[in-house]
Amino acid sequence: MSGLLALLDDVAGIAKVAAASVDDVIGQAAKAGSKAAGAVIDDAAVTPKYVQGFAAERELPIIWRIAKGSFKNKLLYLLPVGLLLASFAPWAIPILLMLGGAYLCFEGAEKVAHVLGWGHGHEDYEGKADTIEDPAHLEEQKAQGAIKTDFILSAEIMTISLAAIPESNIWMEAATLAAVAIMITVAVYGSVAIIVKADDVGMAMAANGRLSPTRALGRGIVKVMPGFLKLLTIIGTAAMLWVGGSIILHGLAETGWHWPEDVVYGIGKAVGNGSGFVEWATKATIDGILGLALGFVLIPLGEKVITPVWRAVAPKAV
Repeated sequence: MSGLLALLDDVAGIAKVAAASVDDVIGQAAKAGSKAAGAVIDDAAVTPKYVQGFAAERELPIIWRIAKGSFKNKLLYLLPVGLLLASFAPWAIPILLMLGGAYLCFEGAEKVAHVLGWGHGHEDYEGKADTIEDPAHLEEQKAQGAIKTDFILSAEIMTISLAAIPESNIWMEAATLAAVAIMITVAVYGSVAIIVKADDVGMAMAANGRLSPTRALGRGIVKVMPGFLKLLTIIGTAAMLWVGGSIILHGLAETGWHWPEDVVYGIGKAVGNGSGFVEWATKATIDGILGLALGFVLIPLGEKVITPVWRAVAPKAV
């Protein structure tokens, strides 16, 4: 009996350690995932356009297919590569972060330029696929394009998250990064599914609601959704520029060039004058302006070099 009790006590101790480890993983994953806010918001803002023009019953299957591709991108490809970099080439992580930050700045500035009528954005290339008559082929093309776009955004999310994870053993880092991948993918594509189907739910409520307030709410949802999607795009663009600029400054500091980040930090402190929110908002605004300026510089390079190369390598993506 004493042996059994000792065994049960050991099992309970192991369970407590395991529970604590799970708590650590979830806590670290939540903190690391929050650092990738700009890429996450952009992912949620970009994806709904891939189901535009399809029958309502095909929207959720397409989103699920893209979500499965996103899980595969993060867990099968990006997670092992990230762990290898952290173990054998940690010096490369700041460089990759700055490349990812530059990409976010380029994407954000390109969206701003498109709104201002300066040149064209990726939306123009993607619209060419809508001329395909075969719905099944169009669905295949859109899904593959979305998964390829997700790979770029997922690479940025995973790199930012990896850099934010406290140094630990490889198993804890792997578990935390896997938790980040799962939590973010579920959050992004769950949100996308809700956004995409919101107007259908609103129409059903407006047409079939038994109570007048229910029907009014349904009409309100249908009316609000176009503006909400536009607002989501604006927020996503602002987040890309802010996070992209912040990543560039932090990456420069990591490589030994501290003064740009120190200057922005000093301005935030001076303007904030003890207010944490004002200090954060000031730094985020400066980061966003710097990100927009860098993005405008990168647009010619993107249009003349990066986009043609990407279209040649992955023609279905654009």
